[in-house]
Amino acid sequence: MAEEQGKTGKGINTGKLATSMQKRLSRAQEKVLQKLGKADETRDTAFEEGVANFNKQMAEGTKLQKDLRAYLAAVKTMHDASKRLQDCLADMYEPEWFGKEEVDTIAEETDILWSDYHDKLVDNSMIAMDTYLAQFPDIKARIAKRDRKMTDYDSARHHFGSLQKGKKQDQAKIAKPMSLVEKAAPGWAQGILSAHQIAQTNLTRNQAEEELGRAQKVFEEINVDLQDELPQLWNSRVGFYVNTFQSMAGYQQRFHKDMGKLNQDLNDVMTKLDEQRLANEAAAVNHSVTPDAAPKTRPAPPGPAPVRPPPSPRPSLTPAPDTQQQDIILFDGEALVSDANTTAPSQATAPSQATTPSQPQTDTAVAAAAGAATTAVTNGSSEVLPAGVIYKVKAMHDYAATDGDELEMKAGDVVLVLAWENPDEQDDGWLMGVKESHWLENKDLLAKGVFPENFTQKL
Repeated sequence: MAEEQGKTGKGINTGKLATSMQKRLSRAQEKVLQKLGKADETRDTAFEEGVANFNKQMAEGTKLQKDLRAYLAAVKTMHDASKRLQDCLADMYEPEWFGKEEVDTIAEETDILWSDYHDKLVDNSMIAMDTYLAQFPDIKARIAKRDRKMTDYDSARHHFGSLQKGKKQDQAKIAKPMSLVEKAAPGWAQGILSAHQIAQTNLTRNQAEEELGRAQKVFEEINVDLQDELPQLWNSRVGFYVNTFQSMAGYQQRFHKDMGKLNQDLNDVMTKLDEQRLANEAAAVNHSVTPDAAPKTRPAPPGPAPVRPPPSPRPSLTPAPDTQQQDIILFDGEALVSDANTTAPSQATAPSQATTPSQPQTDTAVAAAAGAATTAVTNGSSEVLPAGVIYKVKAMHDYAATDGDELEMKAGDVVLVLAWENPDEQDDGWLMGVKESHWLENKDLLAKGVFPENFTQKL
């Protein structure tokens, strides 16, 4: 029983193979005849245009899929590069620098933002792209099947047509052998032979007609389906492109917006860090004292040992009768005259009431008067100094500044000595001043700096 079933199955497979081979030979013969122009071909201009659009649409979609995958690969590469860069910044960012925690948080949020952006592109745009292209292989196979069925239909049509046209020729070919048979056969058998030949011819023609009907039905079914589907598929590309690029644009917009915020936060941290650096440098320049550190003092000035001129004799507080009354102020061993009562030596005035022991002028009162004055006259001369200037000195040696707050001098430069804003910042042997040439040119005391006293001589 099993052997019979095996033989039956083998016979069925052999029969299918023979039928398939016969169809292939018939199609090949039909194609050759069509190319040689000996057989006409069924043509459908609208369908051929639809097939051309289908091929174009499939090629464009395949290219878009390839480019989208390349874009996703680039996003992944940028993500990896960004993560390495942020990790490098976080690793080298020292704990005492401003914003250490903020930098670590920005690095973590940047990594999350890149991952989220990549995942959205894969889950939406890439999957939609793959789904869109998945319909093309099936339609392409059906188009190829439609072409084969059209060839079968043309072959059946041509075969049936040839039988129809050769009907009379076949009857003539049959009639000639029958005349020979009639001579040898009895009379009663001649009609039977003629009827048999006609029946065979009609059977072949009927089979060809049935085969033509089957081939036409199969071809028209698949042809009608494709004529409906191809235009719909062609028109669907616009909506697909809109959805794909709109979603990508939305993802990119949100990604760059969030990334821009993180970049702004990082820029703010870097700005604060730079301000911290500048503040530390300024503190070092100004010898700022921190609570946990001992105050920094400027080293002793270089060069020759400080040499100060002897103090000038203190003037008498009681003017001579034949001289003009003057308000004399003692300041650091020098005689200063208040500008309110200062007159030229050549001007003669009536002597005023002399200072008496009952009207003493203490050093404190004199110093207060000196501080209230806006100008002064040094060494008893009539030269008026700018407000805030104590006295003048002359540079006896060149001095090259070694720090940002020091005043560079050349031998012969005249310097206006200023009072320290904070006396605690003054170091022994150092003065604060501005070059007289700067004052004469700009009329301001902004370009001030410190310099060693022993490099100068007081004027």
